[in-house]
Amino acid sequence: MNAKLNITQTAALSALREAGRPLTAYEVLDVLRASRHSAAPPTAYRALGKLIELGLAHRLESVNAYVACCAEHEEAQPAFSICGDCGAVAELTDPTIGAGIAAIAAQGGFAPTKSVIELHGRCASCRGNA
Repeated sequence: MNAKLNITQTAALSALREAGRPLTAYEVLDVLRASRHSAAPPTAYRALGKLIELGLAHRLESVNAYVACCAEHEEAQPAFSICGDCGAVAELTDPTIGAGIAAIAAQGGFAPTKSVIELHGRCASCRGNA
């Protein structure tokens, strides 16, 4: 995506990309404060909100943290696998996921506007170390 980001948004996106793990809004704020000492929590939340709006980041609802988007999924519903041991997150995409959820919801007369799919378990590396 060729979105024009401001300095704060760019710093927040860089922090997410470099972390190698999900970051909370306050961890992003700590990064932002390195160059902008007066940054307050709303600064981080606004930057993260814009990144999500632009499709450059995702909020992991179950762990209340953020990750940089790492997959092309235009219309596909992303799902996330979250390792309970090491915290690794993988973004999974499959165009049938969203369609399947919509179909199941429609059977009950429900029209979803948003769905979040997060799978918790153990990643291959952690399973191999057991």
